[in-house]
Amino acid sequence: MLYQVLIVFHVLVAVGIIVFVLLQQGKGADVGAAFGSGASGTVFGARGSASFLSRTTAILATLFFLTSLFLAYFADLQDNKKDFVEILKSAEDVPPVKEAPAPTDTPVVVPVETPQQTEENAP
Repeated sequence: MLYQVLIVFHVLVAVGIIVFVLLQQGKGADVGAAFGSGASGTVFGARGSASFLSRTTAILATLFFLTSLFLAYFADLQDNKKDFVEILKSAEDVPPVKEAPAPTDTPVVVPVETPQQTEENAP
């Protein structure tokens, strides 16, 4: 039960990260900064205090990291887990599929050889 709740929370945090990252404006978003029209000093300058969006994104990223660790831990505790080598061994234990023999009542068509003209048969 806890595992499913954690997965749902993990997905919601991931969607939240996507939304908050897409809402933020990039540092080099000004067209004037790209061509050096006087505003280029703000592109790499100090940013001041972090905005609400960037702080929220950092918190969501931390939550995403923590839920990833907890999901990995809980997945390791599961009783029905299989190792990759065990999965490969179980695939080898499956007997090969035998092909059915061809039916014997089908007619076999043999091409008829035609006599070739030789110099002796030529008129």
